[in-house]
Amino acid sequence: MEVENSHLKERIMKRNIMLSAVSAMLLGAAVMPASASDCQGFLPPNNLRIPVGSVHARGIIEAQFHAVLNTVEKLYKPVVAAQGKVLQINRLWTDETVNASASQSGNKYILNMYGGLARHETITMDGFALVVCHELGHHLGGVPKVSSWASNEGQSDYYANLKCLRQVFAKESSREFTRMSASDEAAEMGCATSFSDPQERAICVRGAMAGKSVAYLFKILREETVEPRFDTPDTNVVTTMLGKHPATQCRMDTYLQGSVCAQPVSVPVSYTNPAAGTCTRSAGFNSGFRPLCWYKPANAAELLPPADKAFGLTEEMTPAFSVLNSGYAW
Repeated sequence: MEVENSHLKERIMKRNIMLSAVSAMLLGAAVMPASASDCQGFLPPNNLRIPVGSVHARGIIEAQFHAVLNTVEKLYKPVVAAQGKVLQINRLWTDETVNASASQSGNKYILNMYGGLARHETITMDGFALVVCHELGHHLGGVPKVSSWASNEGQSDYYANLKCLRQVFAKESSREFTRMSASDEAAEMGCATSFSDPQERAICVRGAMAGKSVAYLFKILREETVEPRFDTPDTNVVTTMLGKHPATQCRMDTYLQGSVCAQPVSVPVSYTNPAAGTCTRSAGFNSGFRPLCWYKPANAAELLPPADKAFGLTEEMTPAFSVLNSGYAW
């Protein structure tokens, strides 16, 4: 009898332990924050892989990879903390994936930065900084959005040059970042028109050239034959907001426009008003507008100059007004 009671007690104890474990798992599942990933990645899905030590690893090295991330992290950790969130940068140097991505989990703003992309031959430290800023833009770039939390691809591109890179390139730690050796006449002219201060003008050109370097990456991955250029902007005009990755030339145009926008970095973008903190004609700016090859203004007034300014229809504005006149609802 004592033996049977002993076995019975043992079975009851095991059952209670199992029930406790199951309860703990269920409770953990209830409180575990769900991870939200509504971004496609900096690049469309691709099968390109560049492992450490590959003969194709001609981009930046590991020390440079971390140097860029250190600069951005130091700048933006306090910004994210001010929103009651935590910036988490996953430094995935050994991962051969040629991409980058953003996600949110609980109170964490997460960036996944892969070594495979950093090792691509088109990537300079400045170009990699743009990629990091783009992923931050999904969290901080404001509207237009592609989900409840993520700014869409075009807006994240725009934010990268409009706000993030300007602050990164103003830091002493970015002086040694590698970049494209040649400049670009169209970028220099655009930046000279927008900025009289030599440092602001230099940062503008540097941001545009970072955009040019990653545009070459888009061209290679898409196996395109036409080289993207700042002086051959995309003339397409969307009739609905484009949420996915814009075309190569369109993205390159966005980097240039974000760079030449003279709106101060200190003026924040908004999670409700797409015009706030950006450049629009209605606010009196002459350049730096989000390209209409992906951006559809919520209000056509964004395309019009202030009422107290003389108005002349320029060649640059013609595509937008062609769409307006065609009967599409803006």
